[in-house]
Amino acid sequence: MEKRVEAITDMNVDFAQWYTDVVRKAELAEYAETGGCIIYKPYGYAIWELIQKALDTRFKATGHENVYMPLLVPEGLLQKEADHIEGFAPEVAWVTHGGAEKLMERYCVRPTSEVLFCSFYAKDIESYRDLPRLYNQWCSVMRWEKTTRPFLRGREFLWQEGHTAHATGEESLAEALQMLDVYCEVSSDVLAMPYIKGQKTEREKFAGALATYTFENLMHDGKALQSGTTHDFGDKFARAFEIQYLDKNNKQQYVHQASWGVSTRLIGAIIMVHGDNNGLCLPPEIAPVQVVIVPVAAHKEGVLDKATELHARLSKISRAKLDTSDKKPGWKFAEYEMKGVPLRVEIGPKDIEQNQCVIARRDNGEKISVSLDALETEIPALLDAVHKNMYAKAAARMAERTFSATDLPTLKKILDETPGHVKAMWCGSDACEVRVKEEATATSRCMPFVQEKIGDTCFVCGEKADKMVVWGRAY
Repeated sequence: MEKRVEAITDMNVDFAQWYTDVVRKAELAEYAETGGCIIYKPYGYAIWELIQKALDTRFKATGHENVYMPLLVPEGLLQKEADHIEGFAPEVAWVTHGGAEKLMERYCVRPTSEVLFCSFYAKDIESYRDLPRLYNQWCSVMRWEKTTRPFLRGREFLWQEGHTAHATGEESLAEALQMLDVYCEVSSDVLAMPYIKGQKTEREKFAGALATYTFENLMHDGKALQSGTTHDFGDKFARAFEIQYLDKNNKQQYVHQASWGVSTRLIGAIIMVHGDNNGLCLPPEIAPVQVVIVPVAAHKEGVLDKATELHARLSKISRAKLDTSDKKPGWKFAEYEMKGVPLRVEIGPKDIEQNQCVIARRDNGEKISVSLDALETEIPALLDAVHKNMYAKAAARMAERTFSATDLPTLKKILDETPGHVKAMWCGSDACEVRVKEEATATSRCMPFVQEKIGDTCFVCGEKADKMVVWGRAY
């Protein structure tokens, strides 16, 4: 097929440049004048809206309600939980002036909203009858990152953050695990991305949490990506902020809290899990355009009329677009491949004569002829087939890139030569974890809930070990 759009860098030559090329040439985002920030272009923002819808529907189905907290956090409030502020201090952006006047107290632009929710809950919760509080917020946050990359790491990014309050520690833990399952369902059923899920080590957990849980996806280049996390806070924040309730025995108790969040980083994951040298390859569930109709020989009688008729029909069962621009069909084919549109419907004079159209799949390039009478059945079936094939391809790649190691030199060699997930036994020592980071430039991704026995001893120090950890180099 003749390519009529500007070429993108080969992903096997320079993966980072390939990624940047796709972001810009698929018209997902553009760099902003504000350093470290991006402009979400309509196509990129439409993907986020569809991800947001998939998540929000599930949040509400599990009893959560949306709220909105202020953008600015008083410094004194942020400092109430010592571990929390210490974890975020290097990334905080401060507001010091209101107009020309210096403020009596600095405000930080929220890097996250734990302390705002805590302050609110301290006033809002009085009795056990007020629990649980199941709140979520859709907003943007700011973290003054030194190195940025569109969608993956930016100074300002879009996300959701759930913050809930419960009567007991068992309930807050159950919340953290339930929402992790919600995320994993979206990862597989909506985004067609296989994952591993488990608990973060003490070193890698969220600042101020008792425990952090994660789902991790593996990118096309073998690097890991922490796509979302949930946290069990226990009563740690409640004690710092005096969030108490009167229980059924008329005694004051501290609430227990959970928190959970995913961000526009998921768009970066989609690009790097499914994309190829022709650009994006979007899972149908979050493709702004699921089906594009391209008239062939549009100047000939009846072609545009038939294409318009097909668009009206397909718009009832999918997100369909009709391209009647004067660009040549070959250019359009390449453009919609770049944008990752799952299905392309080609209709021309010969197709009309035979009462058929040609449908091209983005995921595998396959072309098939389909009767025009069967489109209402065939299009949904093909979209489902595209999703399943995209998931299967990503799962096969992750399986091929998952290794085991029984010593540190082996782990380092694997990551140097064939990056991926590496399973290895760990004794639980922070010193061993630090050594892995220093000598192999790798981090623990998680302690999977489904454990395997790779051996009896720690791959770093040789001491007894009963915990299998997945390690990798990450974005």
